[in-house]
Amino acid sequence: MKIAVSGKGGVGKTLIAAGLAWFFVNRGLKTIAIDADTSPNLALTLGLPLEEARKIVPISENKELIKSKTNLGDPNVFRLSFTVDDIVREYSVSTPCGVSLIVMGTVKSAGSGCACPANAVVRTLLRHLVVERDEAIIVDMEAGVEHLGRGTAQHVDVMLIITDANMKSLEVARNINELAKSASIKQVALVGNKIGNEIQAKVVEDFAEKNNLRILDYVPFDPKVTEAEMRGETPLRYGESEFVRAIEKLCDKLTVKND
Repeated sequence: MKIAVSGKGGVGKTLIAAGLAWFFVNRGLKTIAIDADTSPNLALTLGLPLEEARKIVPISENKELIKSKTNLGDPNVFRLSFTVDDIVREYSVSTPCGVSLIVMGTVKSAGSGCACPANAVVRTLLRHLVVERDEAIIVDMEAGVEHLGRGTAQHVDVMLIITDANMKSLEVARNINELAKSASIKQVALVGNKIGNEIQAKVVEDFAEKNNLRILDYVPFDPKVTEAEMRGETPLRYGESEFVRAIEKLCDKLTVKND
């Protein structure tokens, strides 16, 4: 099971990515969560204390690692072919919920310093995880599919696009849907998140119908999520919350659909 989770910032995609990874582990699947967002915070959502989360250096910013993989002795030339299985062993972080976490980070500028070697390492590692590994893989992405690359995107089982009822979020979801289709991702589905009432659900439904978007499920607004995040806790610890029950239902749908 390889799932990419995308959407506009603030719609709750990191929380849903963490919830899916947590449930996969609870069902006996060895699971790796990949934080590939520009502002990585998946570690906190998976239950790591703030102090430990702050110590994690994203792969894209690990200069020594990138140099060891790509350096050919010439600053203008770098190695394009290298192994990355050791990165998974040495740089994945164990989280309290049993999910292994890799903070990938993103290459901020394609024209600055070591951006090209960093990009090569990130893309090679992501392809290795999605294409060659047997574990369940959950990728928390920035908005878009550029991080995957066409050769990797084709091996993702599902691209989940998370949105709330805000029109800006829905428009971003529409754009991501088009990008995902052009990248030959097998299945693309919308998940309405933070849905507080029937009116908001209808807004998402109408937009999806008008723009040919498939809705997989809705996740309700849950004040327990807000309370937990204000305390710096993971909402996943509240087993009886509406949010957790909704994520379990979403996990059921994904598992059945890909059995």
